[in-house]
Amino acid sequence: MSSAAPRLTPVVLSGGAGTRLWPLSRELHPKQLLPLTSSGTMLQETVRRLAGLALAAPIVVCNDAHRFIVAEQLRAIGMAAQAIVLEPVGRNTAPAIALAALAALAGTGGAGPGAAADDVLLLVLPADHVIRDLGAFHTAVRSAAAAARRGQLVTFGVVPHSPETGYGYIQRGAALAEGWRIARFVEKPERGRAEEFLASGGYYWNSGMFVFGARKYLDELRRLAPDIAAACEQAYASAQRDLDFSRIDAAAFAACRSESIDYAVLERTGDAVVVPLDAGWSDVGSWASLHAACEADANGNVIRGDVLAEETHDSYLHAESRLVAVVGLNDHVVVETKDAVLVAPRGRVQDVKSLVARIRQAGRSEHMLHREVFRPWGSYDSLDSGERFQVKRLTVRPGGVLSLQLHHHRAEHWVVVSGTARIT
Repeated sequence: MSSAAPRLTPVVLSGGAGTRLWPLSRELHPKQLLPLTSSGTMLQETVRRLAGLALAAPIVVCNDAHRFIVAEQLRAIGMAAQAIVLEPVGRNTAPAIALAALAALAGTGGAGPGAAADDVLLLVLPADHVIRDLGAFHTAVRSAAAAARRGQLVTFGVVPHSPETGYGYIQRGAALAEGWRIARFVEKPERGRAEEFLASGGYYWNSGMFVFGARKYLDELRRLAPDIAAACEQAYASAQRDLDFSRIDAAAFAACRSESIDYAVLERTGDAVVVPLDAGWSDVGSWASLHAACEADANGNVIRGDVLAEETHDSYLHAESRLVAVVGLNDHVVVETKDAVLVAPRGRVQDVKSLVARIRQAGRSEHMLHREVFRPWGSYDSLDSGERFQVKRLTVRPGGVLSLQLHHHRAEHWVVVSGTARIT
């Protein structure tokens, strides 16, 4: 490896369906693509918080079905990705990060073991996290990068402020120049154990964010999970370039087993290090955590949209398309979209995932997409439908082009209400 300091390349993981945030989050428009805590989407905020760090252009790994929304959201904030890697199927974090590592090394002389080209440091970030203190985050990234340059595989451990049972934990071991060696990973604990972890001061929440060399990670993956490494290398070697996207070979990647980076590598390597992070972090994994991540009013309510609340406290209230009025609620979640309404006590929001499973099993579509559906050229909203008719409102972005279609038994009537259309 060259003596020059490796570059730091952000890898944004934008997979997942975010089912616990239904009905806002749908499989084809999940939470990371929604503006949940600010005017920007969670993907956009993930990229924006990197400003001030000396970084290369990001690599984004996303579901093939989300590719145009991801590309458009990056374009809207003036960010050109180094690569947008499309997963044909979800296979968890170990394979997703392997694809990103291969993409990062593609321009540096190859990704084979022992290659002479410089390594590339990866800053791996899920696209659905909230981080309030950017200064503390940047400081932790720099510490993690210093450790990674010495060959460590670094994860960020969030300093716990409560005995959370919804997060995995990391126990720290021996102190290092930056951070601590990892003694062990602990699965989501019961309340009593979580309280013990908090009191001990030697445990952190597992954030799912990492810094390490791309080549270092691939070498450890080849050693500890060779089947995953081989499947990812075969899938990436057969990838096709399509506009701004890298299309991974579907058959080869589907043959890869699903595994997290924790299980595949970090729990088994001797080079795992944790760097503490105390920066107002949340993974926004439920309506309760979204409520905690947003600024509440004097009654403890987080209100979005056209909402009237009377004698209501400590609730999350969201209206998308009409007036929502609530009276006498405490610790509740009320979310209205154009095609669904959720009402649940905040203490039961983890059960939303089971509710979405029932919607899927019933053969309904509300788990999959919103009434408004996004396409490369813009979006359409199905306003009404019946026997032999449907009415849609189309929003076509400037320069957008719809495909030319031929239907022998269909008549269409278009009314252009804004802008100018050229129709063939």
